[in-house]
Amino acid sequence: MRVIIAGCGRAGSLLAAQLAGEGHDVRIVDRAARARRLLPAGFPGRFHQGSGFSRTVLEAAGIEHADAFVALTSGDNANIVGARTAKETYRVPIVLAHVDAARSADLCRELGIPAIASVRWTVREIHRRLLHRHLTPELAFGNGETLLIRSRLPGYLTGRRLAELDVDGEIRVVEVTRAGRSLVPAHHTPAEPGDLVTFAVAATSLGRLRGFLDKELGT
Repeated sequence: MRVIIAGCGRAGSLLAAQLAGEGHDVRIVDRAARARRLLPAGFPGRFHQGSGFSRTVLEAAGIEHADAFVALTSGDNANIVGARTAKETYRVPIVLAHVDAARSADLCRELGIPAIASVRWTVREIHRRLLHRHLTPELAFGNGETLLIRSRLPGYLTGRRLAELDVDGEIRVVEVTRAGRSLVPAHHTPAEPGDLVTFAVAATSLGRLRGFLDKELGT
């Protein structure tokens, strides 16, 4: 992949080094020439000094042929403008932006740009890892407000209708893998031993889901 990263701070330089080490074509942009010092010795990618939303700078970095653009500067506005330019002007297939403010994250969603590492997402992820470490999301939507969780059902639920696990606005069973085959459960579908169930769950309801899955018969 050709990846352009705007912002050569701690996150940007780390990501650039990792991607370059994996053999990707990495171009990194930063206003400050001294930011280049954060890159490892022998960094095989290219460093371009300038604004991460300047078309001149972006074109010099090869954005017209980029597979991905990641905005990791310290400013929400700069990241949104750079990401929007990459997405709308140059039609870069993958565009991501770091934002901290909730309003900026909402704007990114309206523009169809995934916002990463917002304060809300970070707090939510730390909370999940502390209290719900066994419930690892397969996929997260928005800034992590809704998650897809897959889990084996405990034995005490065998024979119960899977629809009984639904909680309006919080938890919904969306898929079951049974004996190696996937199915979308009907309202009357009962749980069977060994079912691997996919739940769509609100991040704020992970505790409730854990209550379903951790409960043992007779407790």
